[in-house]
Amino acid sequence: MTRLSQFAAALAVATVAALPLAARASDPTDIIDYRKHVMKTLGAQSASMAMTLQGKAPAENFVLHAEALAIVASTALQAFKEKVEGGGSKPDVWAKWPDFEKRMTELATNTAALAKAAREGGVAAAGPKVQGALTCKGCHDIYREKK
Repeated sequence: MTRLSQFAAALAVATVAALPLAARASDPTDIIDYRKHVMKTLGAQSASMAMTLQGKAPAENFVLHAEALAIVASTALQAFKEKVEGGGSKPDVWAKWPDFEKRMTELATNTAALAKAAREGGVAAAGPKVQGALTCKGCHDIYREKK
């Protein structure tokens, strides 16, 4: 699969994911499962990028992982719009929605900038920006149940 076809496939998945969740899922279990998949995808792409930075995976795939991360981050907030508690999310997600929304929007903005830097300058340009772009821990500390 070429880089372009991989990116096109990721974009197609993100497009479907961006459709209003309510139009596709009314069962709370489905909503929670979808949300978990989105968040696991963010974690998987972050881990894949880390492996490229550590030399454990092909460096040329860094750009693809950064782009996939940005696409999924741009859909993540939508996965929480319906107030369905559970699945590891604390009720504070909805009780403190403006703060949660701000944090998720910042994640989407940061990862989009990271993907742009990766496209334009590769690992050398984007690698040092990874930690600043991924603000996951701060949000998890407040809004995610401890495992």
